[in-house]
Amino acid sequence: MAVVECNGLTKVFLNSKALNGISFKLEENKITGLIGRNGAGKTTLLKIISGYFEETSGEINVFSEKPFNNLTVSANLIFIHDEMNLPASLSLKEILDVAGSFYENWDVELADRLFHHFSFNTKETYTSLSKGMKCTFLAIIGLAAHCPLTIFDEPTSGMDAGIRKDFYRALLKDYLAHPRNIIISTHHLNEMEDLLEDILLIKDGKELLHLPAADLKEWAIGFQGKDTVVKKWADDREVLYSKSVGLDSTYVVVKNDFSQAELDQVFVDGVLVTPVSLNDLCIYLTGNPNGGIDYVFNQSKSC
Repeated sequence: MAVVECNGLTKVFLNSKALNGISFKLEENKITGLIGRNGAGKTTLLKIISGYFEETSGEINVFSEKPFNNLTVSANLIFIHDEMNLPASLSLKEILDVAGSFYENWDVELADRLFHHFSFNTKETYTSLSKGMKCTFLAIIGLAAHCPLTIFDEPTSGMDAGIRKDFYRALLKDYLAHPRNIIISTHHLNEMEDLLEDILLIKDGKELLHLPAADLKEWAIGFQGKDTVVKKWADDREVLYSKSVGLDSTYVVVKNDFSQAELDQVFVDGVLVTPVSLNDLCIYLTGNPNGGIDYVFNQSKSC
């Protein structure tokens, strides 16, 4: 069953297209990473899925229903983001108590254990917290709600490294105990790739790739060796990234459509074959088509 299904989804703000005909389908009970650079349309997409925005054109269904102003979708979904406003008149503990009346599957014991693990004061208010602690408190709500569709938009923004690790582990443990649909938009893909089952990569409001994380790890491959040898193997291939290494060596990342026999020959030719991390691959795929930051400085030398 498709939990979220989009077909040609478009969202226009004034004369700008935040989403440009994106189509994809999210299957049941998976953790999906929504990946893309700033301005790619991630938050707009999440707000449409959550029913905050109405699409300009195209179709979207969440639990087989249109999400905009839909009480059924709202009752089965929680959208955690850093612009959430929580009541300043309530203490943190009171907010958690009230949250239990909003969410049918609220896990009061999990919320309480996480609250004390992260050293919150029961009498503190949300507005008195630092940015990192606000994000941590919101993460507790997102996990404890146990909503059939849980959406986190940059949930670890502002968290220090130790708290981020605790959040990732808590998310995985709770998901294994209570499988559900989770979408996470993140810029910390290098930290979260072991959590994610699917990756939806978007650029300029369009779907670039949508694959299981395990398949995406094999999607590209790195070659490093002498310029002439690497060039021979990279010619007529889809080159995603290239840089000079030393005086006469090159490192390239190419789409991995090689047969095993070809890879064996690459090794015989003295080329070092390396895997490409998910984080690096997504950076290469969504990068500036005119070149990386080195291109900016190389331009100045040629002027």
